[in-house]
Amino acid sequence: MEPKPILDALISLPKLFVAKVSHDGRKVAWTWAQVGPTADVFYAPTDGSSVPIRLTNTEQDTWVVSWTPDSQGLIVAQDKDGNERNQVFRLHLDKPGDMEPLTEADPKFFLRGGLLHPNERWFFYAANYDASRDEEIEPSWVYRQDLKTGERVPIARPEKPAYLFPLLNQQGTHLLYNRKDIHPSGRQIWLVENNGENDREVLNFGDANKVFASWFPDGENVLVLAEQETHRRIGVWNRISDNLRWLVDNPSRNFELVFVPKNSSQIVAIEVQDARLSASLIDSTSGDEWMVPKTPHNLIPLAPVDQAAPFGEWIAKIYNSKQPVDLVRTSLSDPKSEKFISLTRMWERTTIQPPDLTEAEDFRWLSTDKLEIQGWLYRCSTPPKGTIVNVHGGPTYHSEDIVDVQIQFLASQGFNVLTPNYRGSTGFGMSFQESIKQDGWGGREQEDIAAGIQALIDRGVAKPGKIGITGTSYGGYSAWFAITRYPADLVSAAAPICGMTDLVIDYETTRPDLRPYSEEMMGGSPEQVPQRYYERSPIHFVNRIKAKLLIVQGMQDPNVTPENVSQVRSELEKSGIEYDLLTFEDEGHGIFRPKNLRVLYLRLAEFFEEAFKNWSIR
Repeated sequence: MEPKPILDALISLPKLFVAKVSHDGRKVAWTWAQVGPTADVFYAPTDGSSVPIRLTNTEQDTWVVSWTPDSQGLIVAQDKDGNERNQVFRLHLDKPGDMEPLTEADPKFFLRGGLLHPNERWFFYAANYDASRDEEIEPSWVYRQDLKTGERVPIARPEKPAYLFPLLNQQGTHLLYNRKDIHPSGRQIWLVENNGENDREVLNFGDANKVFASWFPDGENVLVLAEQETHRRIGVWNRISDNLRWLVDNPSRNFELVFVPKNSSQIVAIEVQDARLSASLIDSTSGDEWMVPKTPHNLIPLAPVDQAAPFGEWIAKIYNSKQPVDLVRTSLSDPKSEKFISLTRMWERTTIQPPDLTEAEDFRWLSTDKLEIQGWLYRCSTPPKGTIVNVHGGPTYHSEDIVDVQIQFLASQGFNVLTPNYRGSTGFGMSFQESIKQDGWGGREQEDIAAGIQALIDRGVAKPGKIGITGTSYGGYSAWFAITRYPADLVSAAAPICGMTDLVIDYETTRPDLRPYSEEMMGGSPEQVPQRYYERSPIHFVNRIKAKLLIVQGMQDPNVTPENVSQVRSELEKSGIEYDLLTFEDEGHGIFRPKNLRVLYLRLAEFFEEAFKNWSIR
């Protein structure tokens, strides 16, 4: 198919984010991108009786944050062109389009979360802000804002930066939040009353270990997912008795997400093995576990339709490479796709159908140290023009069997695409995930990617000189790493998107709550391990570049800031290295708006095709 028609069809494919079921279980809300110029908020009844209702239609991306306690409204957040400095609004379901501002527009700080108290007067969130001095600060504090007077009261003051979303129990009496005051790799849980009293650490399983916690509907029990040396275990802690009971403690299991729906007492546990997802329900009293039957889809139960029938009908999120993310009503005991009731009715909004999408194929290889690495291979249906490696970000994340419009478009244009799950990725157990820290960024995880490219060549999927690499965020860093370290016959073209070039510059200019992550991954700050930061920064090796280079950047990016591009351009020009540059003034960390995706995806296809053609005639 010609590029523009298939691209227009793919970009019109609704992309669903942040689905949340209301407290009463009768409604589900989500953010949809690619149904308009920006991302907007929709909701639908969970009984499937109505088409989705659009609640916002604005010039900026709007994201679901939480439901109001009465289930009659939503808290949503909106930034400016991707700068992540959120303003928060309240929406009333009976007044679509009426966005009531709760916080100021374009604040000087980063605001995270947003939970309304049952009294509808107090509003809780985290912000790296000292309201008494009206100054942005490094750590994020937990605030209670009075919506009538505007008064902001800090009820918890962590000492060091951390990415945190405070969690208010349904009764409105206490909040859970996390701190990273002890060690960059650690994550401890603290509890504070809604007036700021009795702020204390309640869950700590080691200075460098992470623990995650969330409330049961009763407001007294807390669900715990805690790291051990080799795995994560699931438990229940009671704030009244201070008693902790472990329900599941099995080194062979890889739980990555657990939660309790607001209208249920059943624990939903999501396990990921070899990048494939499975779900189970766990009885919080007995610890008995019931496995959701396997389906061709990734299926995440969100909330039961009827609490009295815990294994009956549920609202669930489903997806795979032939099925865009959708919200469905289904029986958990028999979750067959032909019985799914789509609550979004997303297929009515697109001309794309499942046969038009390229299926993900499980692809495996051995890295240089014989560690098995997995990825997803998308084979084009025509003789390939070349092969593109699309590296996921994070790196604490993993590529899934999911519809990715960029990958689907490149496959439609005659490119094979591989998405590698290098060491450090989630989805393969804690040991695999933590192994990236042995070297730090730019270590053996990059050898995993290079070995994957060689495996493609050895198996006849790719040809030397016709291999490119791209990715966003850490994927962009990996593209920079490849083009500065690997020979041009292994990587003949690179298109890093919002990728780090100088790890010191990145550390100094990124959001404060992301610096601990750099320290965790690199084994310290630039002051503590300067040589490692230097050796792993692609900017110092641009004189080695022999392949084609296209740099892509969102100019409002607060994560990997445009300073990374400014600095590397100077070094490229000093070395006489040619490059192309594609920037977007109204994008942040990643490119999301449909008008910009059209430009980006067409440019990527043209760039890689030209690079591969030119290589063939050298």
